[in-house]
Amino acid sequence: MKYEGKKVLVVGMARSGVAAAQLLVKHGALVTVNDSKTREELGDVLSPLENLPVRWALGCPAMDVLAGQDVLVISPGIPDSVPFVKKAKADGIYVIGEVELAYQLTPGQLVAVTGTNGKTTTVSLLGEMFANAGKTTHVVGNIGYPYSLAGLSSKQDDVIVCEISSFQMETADTFHPKVAALLNITEDHLNRHGDMATYTAMKMRIFQRQTEEDYAVFNADDPALQPLIPQVKSRVLLFSRKHEVPEGAFARDGKVVLRLNGQEKIVCAVDEIYIPGPHNLENALAAVCVAGAMGVSAEVLRHTLQTFKGVEHRIEFVRELEGVRYINDSKGTNVDSTIKAVQTMTRPTAIILGGYDKHCDFTPMVKEMLASPMIREAMLIGVTADQIQATLLKEGFDASRIHRAATLEDAVQQCRALAEDGWNVLLSPACASFDMFSDYEARGRIFKEIVAGLK
Repeated sequence: MKYEGKKVLVVGMARSGVAAAQLLVKHGALVTVNDSKTREELGDVLSPLENLPVRWALGCPAMDVLAGQDVLVISPGIPDSVPFVKKAKADGIYVIGEVELAYQLTPGQLVAVTGTNGKTTTVSLLGEMFANAGKTTHVVGNIGYPYSLAGLSSKQDDVIVCEISSFQMETADTFHPKVAALLNITEDHLNRHGDMATYTAMKMRIFQRQTEEDYAVFNADDPALQPLIPQVKSRVLLFSRKHEVPEGAFARDGKVVLRLNGQEKIVCAVDEIYIPGPHNLENALAAVCVAGAMGVSAEVLRHTLQTFKGVEHRIEFVRELEGVRYINDSKGTNVDSTIKAVQTMTRPTAIILGGYDKHCDFTPMVKEMLASPMIREAMLIGVTADQIQATLLKEGFDASRIHRAATLEDAVQQCRALAEDGWNVLLSPACASFDMFSDYEARGRIFKEIVAGLK
């Protein structure tokens, strides 16, 4: 679609909305920016727009400025079921999200990754792989760097590596990656999508525009994905840490193997992968599949796996004090993500759990905690503390090892008192952060500040 001269309303002035407005101005659109917050409340986030010819509609409902618009661009935090979006569609206004807009206006070769867990690590790893292969690479999307910002500078030969959430796929239209990967599906965001069928359908939209010329990458070890694979039109690659696959990447005899077009290449030894844990082996195999399909050499894949040190807030070592290691897994915003963190622990651990309620069942996480010999103490915070405590007690977790804290700082101090030399203190909440923090990154940063301040 051509946006020159079109009246476009951008709703939601967080990072992605501001970036979308910048990209639209570049392409000659007549842009109105809207947010229910005032200019004063939004503060410095608006600074990239200060000298651009945008119309300001801040501190008012989107419904008030909808009339006469040709296009509505909504931020991923806005469901497509809210009244002003329904009204826009009924009035014939073209409704899309920031990621769809960016796809339409950003040159480059697109690869996209979705799934409940592992997305950020996998796209960050892919960004390193393509950069090490000599490509100008933009790592964008749900990772926190808006896709639209890449559109301000990218060229046709660049590689766009995009982390995709289910929220972003609600408003997908022409979105078409050359290679798309679905890492896993477990219960998450049911407060938004209502049920697993809808959540899964949103994830699968990443493949909807693909053809036989494209690649779809799936985790062969996730049984929830098996019935989804026949739904795609593209060429299927699989990855598995448990068994060989017909085409894709797998672990065999302690080696990472890439099998494409009937040819096998040994990438590296499994124990050469710098980032630890079985979940990170899965992320590495997924990245090998995607980058291998895009022509990245085994030598570059090997070097990257040996040197990539992981991402902030994902099982991130912060500090060791008095023999206790403090680990920041604030990115653990759902049950399955925390399960993976629990499986990675190799020392006695006090775990900090709890946060914003996404209507998820904590039973699988508690069962994993009980199965692990390493989880010794559970410290509960946030809105979901009562729910997690009830699940812990129901499943037989020792009541004397369940503790409550009013704040994150209180939780860290109590864990410090409980932990002994040779222990871990792990922040892996299994919940979103919005009850106490602006996002998981803020929660992780504050955790690190608290830990750094321990005397």
